[in-house]
Amino acid sequence: MTRYSMLDLVPVRQGGTSGEALAAAADLAAHAEAEGYHRYWVAEHHGMPGIASAATAVVIGHIAAATKAIRVGAGGIMLPNHAPLTIAEQFGTLDAMYPGRIDLGLGRAPGSDQIVARALRRTLDSDPNAFPQDVVELQNYFADDARTGIRAVPGAGAKVDLWLLGSSLFGAQLAAMLGLPYAFASHFAPTALDQALDAYRRNFRPSAVLDKPYAAAAFNVLAADTDEEARLLASSTEQMFVAIRTGQPIELPPPVPGYRAQIGAQGNAILDHVLECSAIGGPETVRAGLAKFVARTQVDEVIVTGAMFDPAARKRSASIAAAAMRGL
Repeated sequence: MTRYSMLDLVPVRQGGTSGEALAAAADLAAHAEAEGYHRYWVAEHHGMPGIASAATAVVIGHIAAATKAIRVGAGGIMLPNHAPLTIAEQFGTLDAMYPGRIDLGLGRAPGSDQIVARALRRTLDSDPNAFPQDVVELQNYFADDARTGIRAVPGAGAKVDLWLLGSSLFGAQLAAMLGLPYAFASHFAPTALDQALDAYRRNFRPSAVLDKPYAAAAFNVLAADTDEEARLLASSTEQMFVAIRTGQPIELPPPVPGYRAQIGAQGNAILDHVLECSAIGGPETVRAGLAKFVARTQVDEVIVTGAMFDPAARKRSASIAAAAMRGL
């Protein structure tokens, strides 16, 4: 059976707080564990009013403490924002606290705009093109192979599962070259999905980590008991996507009836593109959408995502998605 996992951006609701968002994430993670999800990831974003997962390693610890066995990790850490040694220490600490459960997905985007990136890094002299070297340096810290001349404590010898993430061919080719698992961000950047998976599989080199390719891809599921209810609940996510793509990020808003009829051709074009890899509807619609996505991509794992204003509705959506995946 194709594995199914969850990506959570820890959305902050309009009228809510970051504390409430973090509590809801822990509750959702426990629910996902009970529903058979394989892993639960949170992502690094900065300067975004509607996302509470900026301190990603801290949030992972919070999620891991609220669950028992599900893998927990970053989908992902934006490595150009950090010294590799810092990430080795953070995730080495998490592995020491929750052994055998920690994933570390790495991306090379800033997860923010240039102003926020400068505040994070103090300087933009760090080169995103050095990402491959930074990944290898991080591997060396975990391997404790003395190549860096520095020992990460905690971190040396940590059994953290390292992934590469991407929305283009770059990450796919690097993951193939290093023999690492690869996850594609098709939940918001679907354009290069097929080409990236093909490049990863064709160019994969076996490593000490993997003897064959292991690919995952993200897929939006916004589910409810009926198609009509799901379309209404999905309007919260739709509003956030339009706001982000038009440069005005917002907190997660409540649903708006008939939202897509109100936003004109430009807004609908944004949503048609960004939600290409999505299933919005009742159980049968979601089952068909997931089946089509798995048949298209042949991925080893589907990473389900999708925010809803009502945490209870989001848990129901997660249950519908899990039932659909179990039935494939």
